[in-house]
Amino acid sequence: MRKLATAIVIAATVAGAGSGYAADEDTLDIGAYRLTFEDDFDELDVSPWGPDTTWIAHTPWSGDFGDAKFTNPREGFPFTVEDGVLRIEMRRDGEGKWQSGLLASVDRKGAGFSQKYGYFEMRAKFPAGEGVWPAFWLVGVERLAPDPEATAEIDIVEHYGHASDRFSSSVHVWPIAKGVKKFSKTQRTSVEPGSLSENFNLYGASVDEDKIRFYFNRRKVWEIDTPEAHKQPMFILIDLGLGAGWPTENAPNPAHMWVDYVRAYAREE
Repeated sequence: MRKLATAIVIAATVAGAGSGYAADEDTLDIGAYRLTFEDDFDELDVSPWGPDTTWIAHTPWSGDFGDAKFTNPREGFPFTVEDGVLRIEMRRDGEGKWQSGLLASVDRKGAGFSQKYGYFEMRAKFPAGEGVWPAFWLVGVERLAPDPEATAEIDIVEHYGHASDRFSSSVHVWPIAKGVKKFSKTQRTSVEPGSLSENFNLYGASVDEDKIRFYFNRRKVWEIDTPEAHKQPMFILIDLGLGAGWPTENAPNPAHMWVDYVRAYAREE
């Protein structure tokens, strides 16, 4: 999760390949998959670092990013659950410092949910306002190895609050060891202004050996060849970040991100 580099602008209704994935080649056929992970947030199973909880409240490699600190969960903050919807809150503390929440589906040892290939989806509504930075993303489990070579990352959705008419999706390889080449490709999907904060929407990505395909409300908006680094199990992260290099002076305090569910699927044989 870093400030975006290369941008490829594609409309939300972009046509493309995907033969065998849906009848009209642009719409995801969820019937071709079986459910492997589901959190409908009737309750929240989270701890700061695990073990034995569905989520931990930090990146497993102990790295923060952005201008808000991701905090240990406590009663009423930064996570609350009501009527089957998770609310992630970002706000200033008594000293004026920003705090917010992040969920990751594995702990420091990689225990928890990860999956090689499949379809990953979130139904969510984002906050409106300058500086907010909600995201749904995947990271390869090799990042948690004793001496990782790189971070393989798929940003299914990142939304920068100052741009209410679009969201971004990215595929990255962030080098850690010497000799590893950086790779970064980003696509911006246009939407109706304000629709990401006014409505719940579906954000998804299918990952297979050949292609990574990105979906908005289960309509394909982009695809890219799968890098070698991403041919490994990936785990899930959700967060409400701040900044990403954009101004935060007028960020709403508090700001809220609502998540109805997070699911993962494996493709039927």
